[in-house]
Amino acid sequence: MPAPLEEASEVPARAFIDLHCHTSASFDSTATLGAVLRAAASRGLTHLAVTDHDLIDAALRARDAAPDGLTVIVGEEVKTLDGDLIAVFLERVVPPGLSALETIAAVREQGGLVGVPHPFDRFRGYGHKSGADLADIADKVDWIEAYNARVIGSTANEKAAIFAKERGLPGVCGSDSHTVMEVGVAYNVVTGDPGTSAGLLAALASVDMQPHRASYYVRAWTPLAKIIQSARGNRRRRAQNAGETT
Repeated sequence: MPAPLEEASEVPARAFIDLHCHTSASFDSTATLGAVLRAAASRGLTHLAVTDHDLIDAALRARDAAPDGLTVIVGEEVKTLDGDLIAVFLERVVPPGLSALETIAAVREQGGLVGVPHPFDRFRGYGHKSGADLADIADKVDWIEAYNARVIGSTANEKAAIFAKERGLPGVCGSDSHTVMEVGVAYNVVTGDPGTSAGLLAALASVDMQPHRASYYVRAWTPLAKIIQSARGNRRRRAQNAGETT
């Protein structure tokens, strides 16, 4: 029997969010924006962070085109000198090629949040080219991607989960989807409204990760997607030289 309205209204709403997703705006994906949005909605996501590589154009369009029931968060996967960072709640693109600390500062200027994706991935993990390693920035980020659905093998995700726990940081899931099949394959259940930076930060305090992955064969599409996108003239954005403006 349904609870009385006055009791039901006291039950906090749950949200279902994927914090790491790519579209065909990225140099390594051919997943069209419309198909990504339809997949997210049909799979029950309430929130989706569109985080193309070094771009926010598609995310801005997605925010305006999202179907009812789906909130798109404008994000970006930024290639820093030290490794990749996920930035969300952006209004302006953050240029690649800055140090991790400079990138975090640029995101904070916009009131955004910062996460670290696949930090211990063998090929895409976090480095320290500018002298800042992961431990140095741990107190300056908002979450660690403790489970990336595209990481092959369990060691990298296990290390990420341990790192997050040891430092008292939220550990989250990310589908890291580059194909429509992967959208929402790994997601997070949170209580509250993660549609604002303050709301997401509060919600992540009690995040419930739902770690799943698509078939390993899905990843085989990525090299072909890069070839297709390169032929279309869509290549990875080059880091700007010092003194250049965005």
